[in-house]
Amino acid sequence: MPNPSLVLDASALLALVNDEPGADHVAGYTSRAAISSVNWCEVYGKLRAVGIDGDVLTGELAGTGIVVVPFDDGDARAAGELLLATREVGLSLADRACLALAQRLGVPAVTADRTWAGLDVGVEVTCIR
Repeated sequence: MPNPSLVLDASALLALVNDEPGADHVAGYTSRAAISSVNWCEVYGKLRAVGIDGDVLTGELAGTGIVVVPFDDGDARAAGELLLATREVGLSLADRACLALAQRLGVPAVTADRTWAGLDVGVEVTCIR
């Protein structure tokens, strides 16, 4: 795996795909970005639900240079620990998977979710909006 310098969450990748506010920021990150397989699952499912072909989605992701990183046992335990620290803001499993991967890689997490800005979980958070 190349050495990514940041981790995208699902909201950041969806902003890029849907050309939402912040998409320009994400576009500048793709060549050095990773995404947890959990977040890719979320994005894939949402886009399939609106009728986008799965092969097209997979090809589009490959074309961005974003690396999909498998969610492993260490990430599972880290995401579980993050439940305690993020309970008050109600982060989802996918949100915590993103943060766990960012912790493991020692890089910032990129999101469109402003509630992450105040988190104190040992991960730098960059909000695209």
